[in-house]
Amino acid sequence: VSVSAFQAKSCICHMCGAHLNRLHSCLYCVFFGCFTKKHIHEHAKTKRHNLAIDLLYGGIYCFMCQDYIYDKDMEQIAKEEQRKAWKLQAFTPTVVSHYQCTMTGIGEKYSTWEPTKRELELLRHNPKRRKITTNCTIGLRGLINLGNTCFMNCIVQALTHTPLLRDFFLSDRHKCEMQSPSSCLVCEMSTLFQEFYSGHRSPHIPYRLLHLVWTHARHLAGYEQQDAHEFLIAALDVLHRHCKGDDNGKKANNPNHCNCIIDQIFTGGLQSDVTCQVCHGVSTTIDPFWDISLDLPGSSTPFWPLSPGSDGSVVNGESHVSGTTTLTDCLRRFTRPEHLGSSAKIKCSGCHSYQESTKQLTMKKLPIVACFHLKRFEHSAKLRRKITTYVSFPLELDMTPFMASSKESRMNGQYQQPTDSLNNDNKYSLFAVVNHQGTLESGHYTSFIRQHKDQWFKCDDAIITKASIKDVLDSEGYLLFYHKQFLEYE
Repeated sequence: VSVSAFQAKSCICHMCGAHLNRLHSCLYCVFFGCFTKKHIHEHAKTKRHNLAIDLLYGGIYCFMCQDYIYDKDMEQIAKEEQRKAWKLQAFTPTVVSHYQCTMTGIGEKYSTWEPTKRELELLRHNPKRRKITTNCTIGLRGLINLGNTCFMNCIVQALTHTPLLRDFFLSDRHKCEMQSPSSCLVCEMSTLFQEFYSGHRSPHIPYRLLHLVWTHARHLAGYEQQDAHEFLIAALDVLHRHCKGDDNGKKANNPNHCNCIIDQIFTGGLQSDVTCQVCHGVSTTIDPFWDISLDLPGSSTPFWPLSPGSDGSVVNGESHVSGTTTLTDCLRRFTRPEHLGSSAKIKCSGCHSYQESTKQLTMKKLPIVACFHLKRFEHSAKLRRKITTYVSFPLELDMTPFMASSKESRMNGQYQQPTDSLNNDNKYSLFAVVNHQGTLESGHYTSFIRQHKDQWFKCDDAIITKASIKDVLDSEGYLLFYHKQFLEYE
């Protein structure tokens, strides 16, 4: 059955029809079921078929042990069948994405971890293992404020609790390409992850990280309070460059064509469609982004009318209270068609003359981690202030309405709810929130981070306290971090 599972060309869950959700095949009968939605679990319980194979990676899951099991013979069979499948499809492993692998159902090309002699020796001398439970606090660690560095500490907490980034660094996957590793920010992040997940409870002092930030992002140097959003973008930029070696990163300077871990996780593609109002010709450009900055009601920028929700309806998991702005409202405004007006005419390639046009932004490619920046700080020639408008944001977010593929479903900027709700590729879970308390001149940054599925903690520099989901959702919100659901593994 394992062989036939690898040879299957088009596998879907026999219960819900989905082809994603970590599809598993029963090893007793012909049955495919979702692991994420536990359809394979229901089958195993009903039929007492306790073994199933993961169709993406070839691992065997035992429902009695409730864990994946290792069998040398089955591992070899999985490798052989996977090689045959790759040869059959004539794919080159280096250019096939995770999504292509999932869609074709032939398994992802990856190298399994094999312990070295040194690691085997260490394992023999250190037999004690640390078990991760739902009550475990490993990974929680405070950070000492080194003088107005709360803006850095809250971003470090968000990055060290980013699921896929955590898995990358804790798997020791970083191979330094810098001429001087001591100046590599990625090496320092790797050390930070080791410190955070070492089990030590005393607050960590991130002085090396601060020094590297000052060295490579000089506009952030000094002990003045900086903007957490600005620090996030600067940190991602330096990490991106150092992943490739600083010089190569500077030359490329295009995260859209980079396969470093930072861009694999954080980079998305933003599509801009400019439509001529005379010939209706469309000019399309796609630009990479690391975050989405969203306007808020109360800013000097006219805010688009709120969505129909004052009747108490629920949209995208957000409960609309009369007068309350939601994250979905902000995203609707961001992706609405905008008339550019007579003062901003463009030269139309169809009309060969300058014409009025409309512009619309949509998501062409979603990142694994979607970061939303709520524009609370307004700077202009006449105005410098903080916008404290409360914005409701959900624990789970579906980005399908804001995709370029959903554009045809829009009418006058209003999105019509899709009938296909099985597109889990666009669904996200909230895992970190950065907040700012105080005024524009004098304030303090804190963050909420998710330790387990529904366990949250507040990080206030060196102090970490338990938080409720209500505490998180009631907070003001400045930076919101969401992770793709189907790439999260508990």
